[in-house]
Amino acid sequence: MADNKYNLIAYYPGCALEGTGSAYNTSTKAVGKALGLGLEEVKNWNCCGAMEVKNIDPKIQTYLSSRVMSIAANEMGHDVVMAPCNGCYHNLKKAEYDLTHDEGSKEVTERLSSKAGHATYQAGQVETIHALDWIKKSIGEDGIKSRVKNSLSGLKVANYYGCMYTRPRHIFPEKDKGPGTESTSAPHFMDDILDAAGADNVDFALKTACCGGAHTLSDSDTSTKLVLNILQAAEESGADVIATECPTCHTGLEMHQIRAEKRFGVKTNVKILYFTQLLGIALGLNPRKVGVHENVSKPMGMLRERRIV
Repeated sequence: MADNKYNLIAYYPGCALEGTGSAYNTSTKAVGKALGLGLEEVKNWNCCGAMEVKNIDPKIQTYLSSRVMSIAANEMGHDVVMAPCNGCYHNLKKAEYDLTHDEGSKEVTERLSSKAGHATYQAGQVETIHALDWIKKSIGEDGIKSRVKNSLSGLKVANYYGCMYTRPRHIFPEKDKGPGTESTSAPHFMDDILDAAGADNVDFALKTACCGGAHTLSDSDTSTKLVLNILQAAEESGADVIATECPTCHTGLEMHQIRAEKRFGVKTNVKILYFTQLLGIALGLNPRKVGVHENVSKPMGMLRERRIV
């Protein structure tokens, strides 16, 4: 059942959505507008700490993520923050957990918040959600079905969640609570949303496999091989499209698809689209409005062949 609590929320795009993941940013905002949902971007937001800071000093990463939540709660008056990037979502959830359970993280956050001149974030002030939660909880499957203008019927989709959406389990206490909640072992929110939009979801075994995004610069071959596993598994399952919900995963799949052919001579043809792009098309939005022209895998030809656009 839809929850009005999520109709107007704080939006934390994160660094990637202002760069390589710009199509995700564009399509997320366009879908929100089409669904009548309000997104208020977090003012003067900063990087969540991503991988670099976290690997050097995880308590600094906790502070950086807490600052985003503090601005949303204490300066903007929101109690929900939506982060569409798996890395940002993960880091905000981790910060919430650390500030609840680790006194050292609390002390560092209090000290740095004081030096920075803003209110210290207190654990529990906001609920951090993913873009999948946002659509699922605010509109729900029935709401999507009633709004579909251009069904995705006939489009075979492999839904790819990546590894950070559900791991580690302890920082996602709202998951695995039975019917209506997300599963960490077999996530299904993206499947549910795109099924409501008419897509034919395929049985895809690698939906939470790692794409090697963290190692793409230090060990490109390993990243390419991990991505190739995902691409080939999707094709073997009969998928036309891999639907993504993370900018790092999406960029990795597209770029390493090209690299796999050049480096290892292995060509795959499955196309890569953000779930928000597919949902936007189903809602009747022009493909350009949701940034499909930015996708490296060039899915327009396939979408026309399937009579989706």
